Amino acid sequence: MPPRIRSSNCPPQQLLLNYLDAPLPSSLLPLHRPLALAASSNPSPSSPSCRLQPQNPQCQQQASSFSTSQPREMTKPQREFRSFLKRMGKQFETHEGNGPRYLGRLQRMDNTPFPSNKSFKSEPVLSSRARRLIWEAVMLRGMPLKAVSAQYQVDIRRVAAVVRLMEIEKRMEKENAPMAIPYARAVEKMLPRANLESSEEPFEPINDVHVHSFTMQQLFVPVSESREFTRKDAAKAFGDHILPPDHKMRIPELVEMEKDILNGVPQMQAEKQFLERTAESERRFAESQKYVAAKKDAKKSKVDTERFEFRIENFNSEAVGKKGRARNAVGWRYGVPFNDRQKGLYKIPTSVG
Repeated sequence: MPPRIRSSNCPPQQLLLNYLDAPLPSSLLPLHRPLALAASSNPSPSSPSCRLQPQNPQCQQQASSFSTSQPREMTKPQREFRSFLKRMGKQFETHEGNGPRYLGRLQRMDNTPFPSNKSFKSEPVLSSRARRLIWEAVMLRGMPLKAVSAQYQVDIRRVAAVVRLMEIEKRMEKENAPMAIPYARAVEKMLPRANLESSEEPFEPINDVHVHSFTMQQLFVPVSESREFTRKDAAKAFGDHILPPDHKMRIPELVEMEKDILNGVPQMQAEKQFLERTAESERRFAESQKYVAAKKDAKKSKVDTERFEFRIENFNSEAVGKKGRARNAVGWRYGVPFNDRQKGLYKIPTSVG
């Protein structure tokens, strides 16, 4: 039987400790005592006495020496990175002032975020003031997109994107929707910005011409001396589907304005004619898009219900082209197997159209 605990005024926890620490009778001891218990008489960290008395120095010593694995040593790149953060990297912990603070500043390269890649340059972005100028020119003053693009030297696609985003922002302000304006301002301070001022360099090229692969070859075309060989003739020599550069550029009205100035037209009058031409071209483009949308809408029959509007369109599923791969056909991607597994066919593309 286990030893009985005498009645005393000790607290229950102390009585339990006395009971657990009391030696067992010789009749209950095992014949072969484990080696770990015989070698050490100190309580283990998981023993009840250590759980009830964690402040015991013996328990703390046993708990600290429980793990015998050595900590993994840092590699050389890790040590160098820690040393960099303690010395030269402290200036990059927080951002101060306006403009970027790239690592290239350490090597006197301001617009180079990655010193190892010197060919990569950080391009400026439009500031909030520049975006507001573009929006006011289009929405308040009613200037054509091409004219705004030519005035501020910003691509016409970027001008349209800025106007759309500013309209969304104005609508969210009216709806009192939550916006991350402090976050946007903080990020804007960390980037190079362009305010579209006259003293700054042009923001980006606005009349880049796409170079077709057919125009990269060298041709010898006989031309009589009595006729003028123009860009249109050169484009036709490369192919009937090749357009001249005047038709490829996004703002061809700029070329016409420069021609008028060279022919003696005053600067103010040439700019006025440029605005009229750009407005007329945008009006024609809007009318053509409206006509295409109306033509597509006329082919559909609409059935309006209380909850939905069903739009039904007639479609010819047999119009799949000569080889069954017409782009407008149903299932043209998976209806007919490709010929990439047949023998004797070239798998490498020979031309880029």
